[in-house]
Amino acid sequence: MDAPNPVTLELNGLRLEPLGPQHADALRDAARDGELWKLRITSVPEPQDVEAYVAAALDMRPARLAFAVVEAVSGRVLGTTSYHDIVPALDRVEIGYTWYRRSAQRTHVNTTCKLLLLAHAFETLGCAVVGFRTDNFNHASQAAIERLGARKDGVLRHHALRRDGTVRDTVMYSIVRGEWPEVKAQLRYLLARRA
Repeated sequence: MDAPNPVTLELNGLRLEPLGPQHADALRDAARDGELWKLRITSVPEPQDVEAYVAAALDMRPARLAFAVVEAVSGRVLGTTSYHDIVPALDRVEIGYTWYRRSAQRTHVNTTCKLLLLAHAFETLGCAVVGFRTDNFNHASQAAIERLGARKDGVLRHHALRRDGTVRDTVMYSIVRGEWPEVKAQLRYLLARRA
């Protein structure tokens, strides 16, 4: 597998487009919808830090490829997501740095984004495995990852700093290539039920 190049993906009225400085104002607006930076267990930037957040995402290439999540018809930015910890030698990527404005949560948005990213990872990039990670106290994220069909690999103890200076345990999940057909069928089923 080669490191993924910037690409635009589209499905169900959503567009994932390469994140850039032009998304900063819209991303700031998305973060304000629910004051998401106040959540202890996420990495959503405070409004004044959005430009630095975008710049940091771009500086992490080729180990990270960040996307703006855009409502295709209106052009409204709903949030962001990324491929990260990209390891071409292992045919591995992770999906993370994902957050959506409050009004887009508990809708088809996350399922659609994951279907797009997983399909691209397995069917275009040729990944052998796609990983996910989350804070041990982010129970909503763990449930969402499990609904995708990912399997829990384990917990990395005392693994990463939170914004408040405490140290989190990180819960690791993955989907391997052989599981992708069933995961894909399940994601399509979930989206069909929402339609």
